[in-house]
Amino acid sequence: MGLYLNPNADAFQIGLNSKIYVDKSLVLAELNKLACTQGNFVCVSRPRRFGKSMVGNLVSAYYSKGCDTRSIFSQMKIGHTPDYDKFLNKFNVIKLDLNGCYQNARVENNVENLIGSVNNDLLKEFRKQFPDIQFDDNSSISRCIKNVYAETGEKFVIIIDEYDVLVREKVPQTLFDNYLSFLNGLFKDTTIRPALALAYITGIMPIVRDKVQSKLNEFSEYTMLSPAQFAGMIGFTEEEVKALCEQYGTDYDECLRWYDGYKMSETVKVCNPLSVVNAITRGEFDSYWSATGSFEALRDYILMDFEGIRQDIIQMIAGESVEVEAGTFQNTMDSFHSKDDVFTYLIHLGYLYYNRKEKTCQIPNEEVRQEWIKSIRLSPDYKSVMAVVNASKRLLDDTINGNEESVARALNAAHTEVTSPLTYNDEHCFQSAICLAYFYANTRYTVIKELPTGKGYADLVLVPYLPNIPALVIELKHNKSAQSAIGQIRERNYCQALDKHYDNLLFVGINYDEKTKVHTCKIERVVKG
Repeated sequence: MGLYLNPNADAFQIGLNSKIYVDKSLVLAELNKLACTQGNFVCVSRPRRFGKSMVGNLVSAYYSKGCDTRSIFSQMKIGHTPDYDKFLNKFNVIKLDLNGCYQNARVENNVENLIGSVNNDLLKEFRKQFPDIQFDDNSSISRCIKNVYAETGEKFVIIIDEYDVLVREKVPQTLFDNYLSFLNGLFKDTTIRPALALAYITGIMPIVRDKVQSKLNEFSEYTMLSPAQFAGMIGFTEEEVKALCEQYGTDYDECLRWYDGYKMSETVKVCNPLSVVNAITRGEFDSYWSATGSFEALRDYILMDFEGIRQDIIQMIAGESVEVEAGTFQNTMDSFHSKDDVFTYLIHLGYLYYNRKEKTCQIPNEEVRQEWIKSIRLSPDYKSVMAVVNASKRLLDDTINGNEESVARALNAAHTEVTSPLTYNDEHCFQSAICLAYFYANTRYTVIKELPTGKGYADLVLVPYLPNIPALVIELKHNKSAQSAIGQIRERNYCQALDKHYDNLLFVGINYDEKTKVHTCKIERVVKG
């Protein structure tokens, strides 16, 4: 048992001891299918604070010969699967927290020798745990592994958490070169491959194509763009969040509104675990995203001068999705050639979610939406957008109070501020402007666009999650009349989905005239009876 080689299960046990711990042990069932096969090199990338390290501790505690965890895993989900103990505590495990190593080296002012220090520490552990095997003083980790395998036939599992930290950070060139040599020895040397039962590496970013791909091209990647069978293995699924909310008396729907929205597959959506745990333990829904990244960094990227990026960002802040071509991004943090590169990068960081089927992206939830607003609040480029956002509370109040002329004037301003002369008459931009104008409504309502109800689709429906405020059905018209919009709501029975709000319901008709560039509004309060 050592620090890096065949570690014990203490880190895993600390997680188990936490007030809230979600059993993610079924990830082991998927890894067991890959262990000792041609597909046994696995790279999983997820945003910060999505639980990568906790899963890494779990994987280590399962495979490591340095501990006996049978009694623990037999009681977990993996314990109810066939052959759950097939590889339980069967392999020599090397586990590296590369970010931790890097931060310690910075404190010790020994960054350039980071890889050498790790190698020396591991060499000492190999000599201690395998005293009958000769290791040369200059032996690399890969040579130590091959020596043990040649003498004993024992296989290894390599776990590297935050493998990409030395790629993301601006490290000295000598350190980076040493790191490439380190990766090359572990994963490109064909003579070491039989000795490795499994390699499991995690990071924030997928493998960077122009820097380390040649050293890691044997790995199968499971990313925010294509998580495959690992879709629900990192992060809390909606089912897991529901169970936690029931256990701790937390509002499940509100929890999803704040922290859900990462659609990993057609059947799996996940929430940020850190945020869910904070909300439950603190008893308060709030933005905990500041613990996962900096909005200043987000601002740097969304202010890049790429054609169309501003209009797309406005649409996303308004709750819309935009198309993205995610296949061209090289996974670098310092080379962006288009808005698609920027949006793809932000998908990997968790600031956007990716709809693989539609090839679109959008802001996933209320928590992250607040970070987007913070990032543009002081930017001159988005001053007009912030004016609309700041005016959205008054607009909502005027709508609820039936102030039709005030609503129309506010929508005139919003439409002008968030569209360009070329897109002013575009119906989609018009809808985005309306959604952005009602931005404040997100603090009191679930805002649903294109809701199927009655005999068609309502343009915008605001369903309250706070008491004593009315539900709203908003219908948009182009070159017709606000009254005709109200008529369509009634004729097509768009209020059908709002039966329980029928005693407190408003119909809002909005028309935009292209010739005059003027909005008109009609508001009717539904009278039950």
